[in-house]
Amino acid sequence: MEKFRNPVEVNKSIIVGSKTPVIIAGPCAAESYELCKEVGMEMKQISEQLNFQYIFKSSFDKANRTSVQSYRGPGLDEGIKLFEKLKGELDLSILTDVHESGQCNRVAEVVDVLQIPAFLCRQTDLLIAAGKTGKTVNVKRGQFMAPEDMQYGVTKVKSTGNEKVFLTERGATFGYNNLVVDYRALPIMRQYAPVIFDVTHSVQMPGAAGGSSGGKREFAPYLARAAAAVGVDGFFIETHPNPAKAKSDGPNMIPLGEMKDFLKMILEYFRVELGR
Repeated sequence: MEKFRNPVEVNKSIIVGSKTPVIIAGPCAAESYELCKEVGMEMKQISEQLNFQYIFKSSFDKANRTSVQSYRGPGLDEGIKLFEKLKGELDLSILTDVHESGQCNRVAEVVDVLQIPAFLCRQTDLLIAAGKTGKTVNVKRGQFMAPEDMQYGVTKVKSTGNEKVFLTERGATFGYNNLVVDYRALPIMRQYAPVIFDVTHSVQMPGAAGGSSGGKREFAPYLARAAAAVGVDGFFIETHPNPAKAKSDGPNMIPLGEMKDFLKMILEYFRVELGR
């Protein structure tokens, strides 16, 4: 199947689908400006050293938390201010989730990539609203979606005249509270758009921690190496200086202090696949 089809130019420094892999990384929720700055600075430095293209990721609102009592984030207004400050101080490209059509234009004023969460990947109005902003759109494959069916999400975004769309694989529902990655999905979806592999949500165990999601980060290196060997255009990795204290998705995040070695490992397998 065709590789590196239709590269997506996010901005002058980021091209998804080039031969230089993209790393989308940051804390799950934008808990504070200080946290985001710490992660952004470290990841930017690591990415420059290892020759990755880097996009900072965090969410201003985790709208699909298991429990109504779970932390959701700073909200739209404060989140936009945080991202604007972060972008200005660190010169970062930024990705964040949008959950409602009405959020798209406001978020697009600051961020570089609008991300459609997996649970919302079929929501036509949201996909079209995101596409109409003219910004790059990342559509995460729903846990319930066949990889072949993701072509229709791509088509919905492109129906607005916006060709800047890529896809992210994050595993499929496998019984209750568990996900599994079908690596056939990667070349299948890569026929339609560049594909990012979500390392940390693929080891998530939704709702398995009694009102919150669990996860098994010890399996993340195995899944990441496999994705690099199969062939993808980049990797989505949530990271935190202390995942045990993270307010969202701590069990499946990679500790920030381990990210450099983790990315070195990925790079070795990516280079092998690229040289075939």
